[in-house]
Amino acid sequence: MKLIKYKSGDAVGAGVLSGDSVSPLRLDGAHGCLASFLEADDPAAAVNSQLDLSTTLSLSEIDLLAPIDHQEVWAAGVTYKRSQTARMEESEAAASCYDRVYVSDRPELFLKATPNRVVGPRGALRIREDSNWNVPEPEYTLVISSQGKLVGATVGNDMSSRDIEGENPLYLPQAKVYNDCCGLGPCITLIDAMPARDETGIRLTIRRGGEVAFSDETGVAQMARSFEDLIGWLTRDNSFPNGAFLLTGTGIVPDSEFTLLAGDEVTIEIDGVGALVNSIVQGY
Repeated sequence: MKLIKYKSGDAVGAGVLSGDSVSPLRLDGAHGCLASFLEADDPAAAVNSQLDLSTTLSLSEIDLLAPIDHQEVWAAGVTYKRSQTARMEESEAAASCYDRVYVSDRPELFLKATPNRVVGPRGALRIREDSNWNVPEPEYTLVISSQGKLVGATVGNDMSSRDIEGENPLYLPQAKVYNDCCGLGPCITLIDAMPARDETGIRLTIRRGGEVAFSDETGVAQMARSFEDLIGWLTRDNSFPNGAFLLTGTGIVPDSEFTLLAGDEVTIEIDGVGALVNSIVQGY
């Protein structure tokens, strides 16, 4: 079951996506927003109870929004071998730091975005004006309820300014957290409907001037940590009354010669969820 948040005219709604058709959800009572369904003991049953079977919308009639309401967005780093290598390449001074965290019991976790910094499908993600080396990071993203339960998955883009982080690891928040720094979407697939983790592929394509400038793929099987391990550490001495999104790290990092440019188009596809497509801008 794929859940979406959308805009139709001036109204914001939620619905179930099936192919190119959307069945709206009634937003009333205990279920006033998309996030409320994720809080239910049985999200699928809650969705089925609120389906508006009298109406069907086409994707062409609506604008998809990022499937987030009031949740925090967090991210994990150095969870794939390729990510460890890339982070060590950024900064010789910090190389041993990233090497140690890859094998440590405690993962790297950081606050990535608040809802106002998140961009949805077909929206414009931003590269910082004060950075010259920027990359997208395609990430399987966990959707977590306020009780710390894994309820769904979506596509995440953890935009990163590699030159800023490489200058000093203490600059990580500036390299990661800024306006329009995170992409989420196009939907939330309830976790029971996702493919087996070891069979879930992740693909990145960057187009420039209509041509493919970079492409690569990996899979969840390449992760060095489990979802449960990451959630356990995230929720340790930490509460999320509105739930949370957790980007689980990237196994695809372009070579050091590559940087995003304004006008690029980034497509991230994850099996079981779909494709998140965003344009790239710099400046205002």
